[in-house]
Amino acid sequence: MKHNFGAGPCILPQIVFEEAAAAVLDFNGLSILEVSHRHKDFVAVMDETIALVKKALNVPTGYSVAFMQGGATLGFTVAALNMMRDQKRAGYFNTGTWAAGAIKEAKKVGIDVSVLASSEDKKFNYIPKDYIIPNDLDYVHFTSNNTIYGTQYKQFPVTDLPLVCDMSSDIFSQVIDVSKFDLIYAGAQKNLGPAGATLYIVKDEQLGKSTSSFMPSYLDLKQQVEKESMLNTPPVFSIYVSLLNLRNLLANGGVAEMEKRNIAKANLLYQEIDRNPLFVGTVNKEDRSNMNVTFTLLDDSNSADFDALWKGAGIVGLPGHRSTGGYRASLYNALPIESVQVLVDVMKHFESQR
Repeated sequence: MKHNFGAGPCILPQIVFEEAAAAVLDFNGLSILEVSHRHKDFVAVMDETIALVKKALNVPTGYSVAFMQGGATLGFTVAALNMMRDQKRAGYFNTGTWAAGAIKEAKKVGIDVSVLASSEDKKFNYIPKDYIIPNDLDYVHFTSNNTIYGTQYKQFPVTDLPLVCDMSSDIFSQVIDVSKFDLIYAGAQKNLGPAGATLYIVKDEQLGKSTSSFMPSYLDLKQQVEKESMLNTPPVFSIYVSLLNLRNLLANGGVAEMEKRNIAKANLLYQEIDRNPLFVGTVNKEDRSNMNVTFTLLDDSNSADFDALWKGAGIVGLPGHRSTGGYRASLYNALPIESVQVLVDVMKHFESQR
């Protein structure tokens, strides 16, 4: 058995993979890969997927859900274009690589970006909490979870201004109040489905209000919502697998149950990191992510021995991001706590050998 701690791929329940594999061979007589996105069978898939997103996240009346392509990287531009208003100025929190990417792309489309707070001074190992949000902004943007550095917002920014969030790596992992946000976007490939689809949840009153002189049809959320995510050919397979996963999620206690399990998994691993004298966590304890646990060896000269142990235990995907080094254990919804226990046991065994 492999224990997949990888940060980038989708980690989904085995039954979802099996159902998706079956549909590749036969989805009402055709492969899901060849069925027309205009056919009633796939229209039903899209409709149910959107309905289950709303059910799983308790999306209130007055919000719409759409699926697009391009990942959160395109979402940086989609958010900036659709939320641009008369000020053409927005506040961004810089808490890591993807937050910095959002800032970069917003500037490219003409947003005057005000960096409200940044944790770059300490290599992004904390979430800034001391900041002031000016009133003369079109919107405020932040990244809820930082996959590379292992930090996560435990309390979201509070503002009367429109609030925008990139939730790519922790959506569906914890209960959220969607009514606090004007726009949420998230790549599917962590807790929702395979790469290819990007989820947008937008407050209806924000649609069609952009003051940007540059608005391609595909990037206009108003058109995407009006066309029910069918402005062009959608990522059919990714959306279908997302549907299967949402069904499974709701059948197993929903987001509230996932949050409970994710906290238990994270606590199990963080307790071992803090207890074991051979390891050290890399971020402030109060800002530790429940999705991406980052840590290092106190003595890097022991890395070859430790690497041999965890690889021998069937663990994959544990090395940290290439820009940071160390180790990163991603604990997405479908990763069982038993896999976390295997890693903890390896760490304990490694200690016993020293």
